[in-house]
Amino acid sequence: MTLAKVLVLDDEIRIRGFIVVNLESNGFEVVEAASGEEALRIAHTQPDIQIALLDIMLPGIDGIEVCRELRQSYPAMGIIMLTAKEQEQDKVSGLEAGADDYVVKPFSPNELIARVNALLRRVTLVEQVSSSSEELICDPFVLCVSEYKLYKGEKSIAMTPTELAVMEVLLKRSGKAVSRDELLDAVWGPDYFGDPKIVDVNIRRIRRKIEDDPSRPFYIETVWGHGYRWHGESLA
Repeated sequence: MTLAKVLVLDDEIRIRGFIVVNLESNGFEVVEAASGEEALRIAHTQPDIQIALLDIMLPGIDGIEVCRELRQSYPAMGIIMLTAKEQEQDKVSGLEAGADDYVVKPFSPNELIARVNALLRRVTLVEQVSSSSEELICDPFVLCVSEYKLYKGEKSIAMTPTELAVMEVLLKRSGKAVSRDELLDAVWGPDYFGDPKIVDVNIRRIRRKIEDDPSRPFYIETVWGHGYRWHGESLA
C-alpha cells in the first residue's frame, strides 16, 4: 500500500521535527523543506505529494507565496497553512492564496493529524471521482471533477479540492438552502474543529471566480443567518 506523501515546510528545525515525527508515526511519508525555495524545488521533482503543510513566516519566499505557486501548478494538492495565534490576517491571506485549511500554533499532534486526514479524504475523494469523469451541469456551468475545473461556457476556471467539494454540495442541492454547518460536515468533516468562517472564505473565493460581479452575487446566494443556496437548476 502506497503511503500518502506530505511536504512539511518550516524553517524552525524543532517544530519541523515535531511535525515529521507525528506524521510518520501515523503512517505518512514525509519530505521536509526549510525554506520556500526548497519546498518549491521538492514539489516540482515529486509530483506525487498529496498534502503540503506550509509555515507562513519564512525568510525569502514566504509561505503565502509558496501556497500561491503550488496552487497554480498543482490544483489537486491539499494545502494547510501553519499560522501563529496572533496572525489573524495570515489565516485569511493563506486561504485567499488557495490554502484548504490552516492550523494555529501551538497545536496538538491529535489536532494536526485530524486536519491532515480530513483534507486527505477530500483530496482522495476528488481523485476517485476523477477516474469516473463525473460531471455536474447547471447552465452555464459544467463542474468537471476529473479536470479540477469548472467551466463557465467556454471559459475554464481552476478549482481547489475544497472548492470542488463546496461546489458539488451546492450544485447537488441546487435551489435549496445549505447551512454553514451542513457545508462544514460535508466538506471539512463532522470532526472539524477549526474556525467555521472557513466556509465563508471559500464562498468568497469561489464567487470571485464565477460571478460576473462578486459584490452582487447571482449564482451563490447568501441565506442570511443560515448559509448559502445555488441559484439555478442542476441538469445532471
